[in-house]
Amino acid sequence: MLKQSLNFKLLQKLSPQQIQLMKMIQLPTQAFEERLKQEIEENPALETGKEDSDNFEDNLANEFDEVGTEKINTDDINIDDYLSDDEIPNYKTRSNNYSSDEDEKYIPYAAGTTFHQSLQNQLNTFSLNDEEKIIAEFLVGSIDDSGYIRRDLIDLVDDLAFTQNVFTTEEKVKDILLKVVQKLDPVGVGARNLKECLIIQLKTKQKNSTRILAIKILETAFDHFVKKHYAKLLEKFDISEELLKNTIVEIAKLNPKPGNSYAGNNKIVEQIVPDFSIKILDGKLDLTLNSRNAPELHISKEYNNMLKGYKESTKKSKSQKDAVLFIKQKLDAAKWFIDAIKQRQQTLLVTMNAIMHHQYDYFLTGDERKLKPMILKDVADAIQMDVSTVSRVANSKYVSTPYGTKLIKEFFSESMKNDQGEDVSTREIKKILETVISEEDKRKPYTDDRLSILLKEKGYPIARRTIAKYREQLEIPVARLRKEI
Repeated sequence: MLKQSLNFKLLQKLSPQQIQLMKMIQLPTQAFEERLKQEIEENPALETGKEDSDNFEDNLANEFDEVGTEKINTDDINIDDYLSDDEIPNYKTRSNNYSSDEDEKYIPYAAGTTFHQSLQNQLNTFSLNDEEKIIAEFLVGSIDDSGYIRRDLIDLVDDLAFTQNVFTTEEKVKDILLKVVQKLDPVGVGARNLKECLIIQLKTKQKNSTRILAIKILETAFDHFVKKHYAKLLEKFDISEELLKNTIVEIAKLNPKPGNSYAGNNKIVEQIVPDFSIKILDGKLDLTLNSRNAPELHISKEYNNMLKGYKESTKKSKSQKDAVLFIKQKLDAAKWFIDAIKQRQQTLLVTMNAIMHHQYDYFLTGDERKLKPMILKDVADAIQMDVSTVSRVANSKYVSTPYGTKLIKEFFSESMKNDQGEDVSTREIKKILETVISEEDKRKPYTDDRLSILLKEKGYPIARRTIAKYREQLEIPVARLRKEI
């Protein structure tokens, strides 16, 4: 049965400008520069440089009575709001306001041979018929960036038939893989798993007793080796602890990801540009915003001149009406963008200033044990902003400190109570846990139960499951995998 009814709802919607502002706040310095460059290219009413007069009013009146009319009402257009008396040439403002922070804005791209191109080029050194070459090239194309072939050979046989029109057998593909692809550089490339990768590397080295034993261990007792069941290895191979230790050291020298060792790869290394800088001046903290986040923008002088010409004109034609409408749209967008940048700067500074004062002792000393418990709501309440705004600042921004460049979200942590009832940061507990594990006897590493007891003795009553969670967050393996001979 169909029904019609009226429902009243109170909804809060963000304007497109507010949404764009939130996106701009989230951008780190380099992404913000790209956004700024894009806006300047798309909006000719925007120019970089300094202006003497920034007294633009916030609102533009509608200069048209109604859509489609030929008459242009100029009474409500305050054109002088958009005009500037600044006669300083643009090239001078750019030169005078150049900042040392603006050096090396762009990462040069190096031209070279990629990892897969290098493998393809090496195939030319083998004597292969047409079918073998197609299979070898297909195998090389199936190698991932780490240097492995992760797919089953039978699946590759099917793909060769469907995509290359080459009908072959699994044995033929395996033969080319072992005799051709796995002979390419870097050594270990083309392996189907870690075990095969390590064995390939060992077999290319000059033989000695340690390497022969290493190959035997990997081939016949790989699971025991991975799980560090050293007692079982000693019993199985009837060897001394010293020889097993040397064998483990030999295996540890191998590269588990041969593809990553390729010197000619052209992966762009991410360059971190700090959005803020905190320095200690006369025993006090000094916070500054990276100047690349605070560009000088103003309305284009050419657009000012166009408006002057329109204002002085006695005849208002249809083409002039269209031109003024276009100018007004660009000026509206330019003014909003300038205001959004200023609001972005203010939001970043206010948020980071609150974080800095909350973690004042840490920024003065660099001791992570002095990090206080802090969640997004603490900062949001302090600056009277929404939690989502603080999150946008914290998740993607970096700050340069006397102790290195840090991701801001690393300063946030929840609280736990110590044995004295005081709130302490979970970061402090993790640091102590990390210290205790680093000082343990690696022949008998502490279990999670033992770690829980040790931290309780230090004044931090933490359950075993919490110890396990913190250990995993610190990427520290379980006691059995930390064991050494």
